[in-house]
Amino acid sequence: MDDILFILCCTFISVVLLVWSLRHLSARWAKIYQERFTVNAKVNLAEMFMFIEPQQLFIINIVTILTGPLLIWLVVGSWTLGIIISVILAFLPRFAYRFLHARRRRKFVHQLPDGLNMIATSMQSGANLNTAIETMADEMDAPIKHEFHLFLREQRLGVEFNTAMDNMFQRIPEEEFQLVVSGMQISRDVGGNLAEVLSRLSDTLRRKIEMEGKINSLTAQGRLQGIVMTAMPIFIAIVLYQMEPQTMGRLISEPMGWAVIVIASLMLICGYMSIRKIVSIDV
Repeated sequence: MDDILFILCCTFISVVLLVWSLRHLSARWAKIYQERFTVNAKVNLAEMFMFIEPQQLFIINIVTILTGPLLIWLVVGSWTLGIIISVILAFLPRFAYRFLHARRRRKFVHQLPDGLNMIATSMQSGANLNTAIETMADEMDAPIKHEFHLFLREQRLGVEFNTAMDNMFQRIPEEEFQLVVSGMQISRDVGGNLAEVLSRLSDTLRRKIEMEGKINSLTAQGRLQGIVMTAMPIFIAIVLYQMEPQTMGRLISEPMGWAVIVIASLMLICGYMSIRKIVSIDV
């Protein structure tokens, strides 16, 4: 009797310690995740000139992470798949920031030829470089408008021209913009007709963008085939699950099924990346 009482007491103490440890660690991890999420959101949104409260995004992210597994369980009936989706949703904002940054940089590059042409035209009309840039920034849309306005504000605060251009290149690290930065810095330091240099750069970038557009049009079918071939097995698996839920349910309820899903996912990712590599052509 004493031995049973001793075992029960040890078990109770162990359970209490385990619950306390899990609660303490989960609270600590949640605090760390919140701090990292809000800091990354604030920095990334500020770089894209998107003034959204990071705390609101964090609340939306937490609600999505918590409700995602419940919805998956209601639809599919598997908590394992729901947890996997929840983990994916936790890392989704990082990839979303990268996608938005890349799209913003490409839009900036596509605006460069018109912007440089406007600066060159203003300088040929007798305006100095800063006035020409300010006129262009007022007329153009975002993101080139925001970037050059920030460039002008840095110069008004005493930042040197080359340093301000380098700062803008750090925010827009594109090869096309590197040509513009180098051309403007060299022409300003060495001397020469900056308006003519900008006009030639505008024509060169416009031709390069046109060539990239033609290549993207010719390789669009290959990219679409990669998406279709990657999504086809997933679509077939969903259809088979609806037809034979008991048989297909073993994929998400047994360890062997989890291994099959992992291997199939890796093969699909490798196939998709291979197709993207084939149809990706650098200009």
